[in-house]
Amino acid sequence: MTPSDSLLILSLALAAEAAFGYPHRLYTWIGHPVTWIGRLIKRLDRDLNREGWSFGRRRAAGVLALQLLLAVTGAAAWALEAALLSFGLAGIAILALLSGTLIAQRSLHDHVAAVSKGLRVGGLAGGRTAVSMIVGRNPQSLDEAGVSRAAIESLAENFSDGIVAPAFWLGLGGPAGAALYKATNTADSMIGHRTPRHEAFGWAAARFDDLVNLPASRLAALLIIVAAAFTSGASPQGAWRAVRRDASHHRSPNAGWPEASMAGALGLRLAGPRVYGDMRVEDRWMGDGRAEAHADDIDRALALYRTACALLFAFAAGLTLLVWAIAR
Repeated sequence: MTPSDSLLILSLALAAEAAFGYPHRLYTWIGHPVTWIGRLIKRLDRDLNREGWSFGRRRAAGVLALQLLLAVTGAAAWALEAALLSFGLAGIAILALLSGTLIAQRSLHDHVAAVSKGLRVGGLAGGRTAVSMIVGRNPQSLDEAGVSRAAIESLAENFSDGIVAPAFWLGLGGPAGAALYKATNTADSMIGHRTPRHEAFGWAAARFDDLVNLPASRLAALLIIVAAAFTSGASPQGAWRAVRRDASHHRSPNAGWPEASMAGALGLRLAGPRVYGDMRVEDRWMGDGRAEAHADDIDRALALYRTACALLFAFAAGLTLLVWAIAR
């Protein structure tokens, strides 16, 4: 696949996913690529993660599991890519639609908007119910400000690893590149945890996910900073200051970048101490604004997010036209 083909597929995929998302009826009928990948990860976890093995042996098994996951995903994606490219522009259009399923612009927007609506319609209980669908922390430990911050933090972090990262790898490596990224990211979300079962086995998935998300997290922060210049009530200067000061202090090597830029742009404080299950995490604050966020701040964050997504599409489309012009 040529760079011009990859970029054209990226531009079409971003436009199609933003317009249509992933139809719920299709999801109930055949599932989703992430659910297919998830089933393979569960099988590898069941067969290769043996509780009686030593820490070192389980870590080695996790490395093997990641290699097998990427090999199967890559082989299937490359085979499909090669078959469809033989149909010319029609094949490219189909590949764009399929690649759009690996990008989550619309679904992320809808899930975060549901938290704002939940707070307004159902009060704190409604907000807690809605936010429990998108974050892993204990919703019962959250007040209204905590629910609002959690939704905005999820929006910022998932903008990076749910939209910018698959788009980055799609543009760089075609649909197969996006599929390999999605397999890595799904593995991290399923087994990349420091729990007794997965601390050793999920080590490779977690570390590799950190590596492949590194460029996208910086690009996501940059997009939010630029988007702030075009969004009413947002501050690009505040976003830039927060990234420079706070991004590297997040416990994640990547999540701090989009979270700090979002916090600074909106004049908020995000991250900070929070509770996952029964465990309290003492994390650094991102941004130096107010911590008392509310539903209106979720709406402001969504407006900034929409602008950042539009900028991502504009960049992809512009780069596509440039590469096609050079190729001609």
